Amino acid sequence: QVQLVESGGGLVQPGGSLRLSCAASGSIFSINVMHWYRQAPGEQRELVATITRGGSTNYVDSVKGRFTISRDGAKNTVYLQMNSLKPEDTAVYYCNLRGLYRAVTIVDFDSWGRGTQVTVSA
Repeated sequence: QVQLVESGGGLVQPGGSLRLSCAASGSIFSINVMHWYRQAPGEQRELVATITRGGSTNYVDSVKGRFTISRDGAKNTVYLQMNSLKPEDTAVYYCNLRGLYRAVTIVDFDSWGRGTQVTVSA
């Protein structure tokens, strides 16, 4: 299977920045799409940003111009650079990667990280 490990969360003041990382390990054949989601207390999980294998990106309107998703294919790692953070960005952030891995044959995977807490507060 494919395991994901997130890092980079923490406490930051409004207007500050954080960079989240999500590293994938396992017998990965290819990664087709990488997502960052977030879930605030009492809220549904929300798709924040997406980057495809071809490099296309998409963002939820509330983070456009402030967040940037990127990837390092050689390291099977996806990043989320978060600037101009606001208190409403406070949530647990999860990465989600989908692609193919090598088992006995090539099979699909859809893996989630355990989440990393981001708190924006003065």
